[in-house]
Amino acid sequence: MEAGPRDTAHDGGEQLSPDGPDEATGGVTDDGPGADEMAPEAEVEVELRPQRRLRIWQLAPIVVLAAVGSLMFAFPLAFEFGGGAGDGGGAVVAMLGLLISCCAAGWGMMAARRVGHTWPGLPERGSGNRPDWRVVSAYTLLLLGAVALAVWRVARLR
Repeated sequence: MEAGPRDTAHDGGEQLSPDGPDEATGGVTDDGPGADEMAPEAEVEVELRPQRRLRIWQLAPIVVLAAVGSLMFAFPLAFEFGGGAGDGGGAVVAMLGLLISCCAAGWGMMAARRVGHTWPGLPERGSGNRPDWRVVSAYTLLLLGAVALAVWRVARLR
């Protein structure tokens, strides 16, 4: 059995020939490009979606927040700001600065991850690969070490 159009006009209607209508209206056109369009020039692939990048207006508030937090953390430590006599005001300002700096760092990491950046040694987002436990433990130790040093330095203000 061949696949083709069925002849359903049994009652004397218009009959179809096995290869289509008999009269051609406007002629038959080829599908696809013509011979002049098939030049052997190099094709250039263009990405339909633009590359995701962090813009300056996205980075500016993160950088400003990180700078303010760093200065709030550093000045009480460097100049023993707070009036002495067990006041503790310098320690509060330093801890608040540390908190603001950590918030800015987290905000920056989230923004970088959203555009596709990853930490060195960790797999890309959506790749399906699991991170190496040694890299994760190294990052954890570095983070815990930095937090311990910061808390120890602020505790020395009291």
